[in-house]
Amino acid sequence: MKLHNPFDDTEIVLIAIFVLCYMLYIIRVMKIAKTYEVSKISVIAKVLLRSTYFGLIIFALLGPSYGEGKREVKSIGKDIFIAVDLSQSMNARDVAPSRLQKIKFELKNIVNAFSSDRIGIIIFTSEAFLQSPLTYDKNALLDLSIELLNTSLITSDGTDFGPPLEMALEKLESEQTSITQPKSKIIVLISDGEDFGDDTDQIAEKVEQAGIKLFTLGIGTEKGGNIPDRTGYKKDRNGEVVTTKLNPRSLKKLASQTDGKYFEINKSNNDVKRLISTIDKIEGELRDARTLDVSTNQYFYFLMAALALICLDLLLNLKIVKLT
Repeated sequence: MKLHNPFDDTEIVLIAIFVLCYMLYIIRVMKIAKTYEVSKISVIAKVLLRSTYFGLIIFALLGPSYGEGKREVKSIGKDIFIAVDLSQSMNARDVAPSRLQKIKFELKNIVNAFSSDRIGIIIFTSEAFLQSPLTYDKNALLDLSIELLNTSLITSDGTDFGPPLEMALEKLESEQTSITQPKSKIIVLISDGEDFGDDTDQIAEKVEQAGIKLFTLGIGTEKGGNIPDRTGYKKDRNGEVVTTKLNPRSLKKLASQTDGKYFEINKSNNDVKRLISTIDKIEGELRDARTLDVSTNQYFYFLMAALALICLDLLLNLKIVKLT
């Protein structure tokens, strides 16, 4: 027999104090019974009954467990790098409340959907930086890495898909990752699709040769939106307000080059659930397998026995005052 919830020192002291007080109460009741000539047998029976169900309740709280058995527990997971575009165009509000704010909300859903997988985050514009290495710590991802995303984190302008893909490829192929199967390594690139890089095709070819899945997620609308700045909205050299539109062509091309898929978020459509479902169908790699001894918590039987005795206690009346 094993106990799932053994008491700590504080709980033991409190129980000891209670037992001491209860013993003093019993002595007092016995004195009263003697004074009023009440049968000691009745008093002792009541005391034993109450002591029994009190003890059963305490024992049930300890979680008594019986039965011997072994169960193999397997840890299967994937390594996922998410690259997020932080160029100024991600502040456009054609997708409410803004492209970036919407992405931050959906990133939390993605992280929560893959609790057994390692996830890392890369941020980029024309350069790429590691926001979070591959980690199981979902709280750190949600509260720090994702919540703090904003376009002021990177000062360089423009958008280049090459650097984040190259960084993700390097990290996934490094010795730091425990995943060895390429099919269990995934890159998700999120952007509004405006790629001004020259080396994207060559790096995408390396990703494809490595057998790593690349999924792209475009955000924005065909109509587009203006880019807020301190003076109102961003303007071009001619003083005209700049309108940024979703350009899915380069994102679709990337996905097709690597045998991946393209997904999109716009005013009327949100493919994040489809993206999660697609990644979820990819077979993870066995990281660890352990054999654990298992037993079943049988507290229920002791608790039911205590409740039965409590009901019996309520039905049995003890006369303290003897009527003449």
